[in-house]
Amino acid sequence: MALTLADRAIGAIIGSAVADAAAQPMHWVYDLQKLSQYLAQNPEPEFRPESVNPFYRRETGRQSCYGDQAFVLLESLLECGGLDEEDLKRRTYKFFGPGSEYDTPVNDPYRDKGAPRPQLPIEGPWTQASLKSFIRNVDSGKTETGCVSDTQMDGVAKLAPIVTFYAGKPEMLEKIEDAIRVTQNNDMCVAVTLAAARFLEHFILNGADPDALTAVLKQLNDPNRKNPQELDKAVAGLSRTERFTPNRSVYIITTKLCRNVKNRWNRPFKEPSDWSVVFAGLPGAFQAALHGVLTAVGFEQAVRENMSCGGCSCSRSSFIGACIGAQVGLQGIPASWKSRTSRYGTLLELARSVKVLQRLSW
Repeated sequence: MALTLADRAIGAIIGSAVADAAAQPMHWVYDLQKLSQYLAQNPEPEFRPESVNPFYRRETGRQSCYGDQAFVLLESLLECGGLDEEDLKRRTYKFFGPGSEYDTPVNDPYRDKGAPRPQLPIEGPWTQASLKSFIRNVDSGKTETGCVSDTQMDGVAKLAPIVTFYAGKPEMLEKIEDAIRVTQNNDMCVAVTLAAARFLEHFILNGADPDALTAVLKQLNDPNRKNPQELDKAVAGLSRTERFTPNRSVYIITTKLCRNVKNRWNRPFKEPSDWSVVFAGLPGAFQAALHGVLTAVGFEQAVRENMSCGGCSCSRSSFIGACIGAQVGLQGIPASWKSRTSRYGTLLELARSVKVLQRLSW
């Protein structure tokens, strides 16, 4: 039976969260030798019972910091009936700020960078750099609270709720930019995130489409496109690389990139190179995630191959899961994966609430 628009929208929200939770126990594994060992132990690495994350440890089934940001955005959208920047700021500060689960010595936004290195992994969640800057900016009373220097995948990873809410509406890209700049007030971050939003919107509105890349590139090169960004043409160029050749898997294409990570981890980054896609930095991380979407043959395969690349697998999985979820709907996401996602019941209720709020346009 053909999926309805509501089916695809719910699939995007749930797919993003489930994929993020699935990857969380193996998030940020950059040691390729260890990564190979973990994959040899279980070629189906999702929801690994014991975390091997070298930076932080959370119970299997819980979200990464990316998934938690998406959850906060989803709740805000539903509570306010749309984007309310001030409400989003308040909720983000409450969820990640003082007195929250994220409020630990290592996550302290005022922690002295010259202090002794913490013992890793820490118990509990990890606060991203942009959120630390956001907290400091709120504390300082700044109107513009977003981090001006952060160019990581946070915006792309938390897209599912807001794209779902505004898909097909002329104000969608403007609303997304406003939401992203709450924590990441950086032009590169915004341009790449808006390009990612165009892809996700395309799948929500149209379902599976082998010509999705062509359609979005046409949008990015249209002089009359909505909410144009100065970096749109650069982003369009990045989306055309051979990395998206359909007959090559994520693992094959990024193997060379991953092999260089261990040797380059402590070396200064001097110029763009393919291995950068395993990190959370843009634009490389988005290129890798988009490749995972465009070459996917199923939800499980796409997430597993992404995890097999190591690095910032959660941020990439969040976007991959959203795009594939929009194409396969809720029923196309494995039941065993949904049941192992701690927040699944709550997320499903919220996702269905988006459908109710948007019933007039859907």
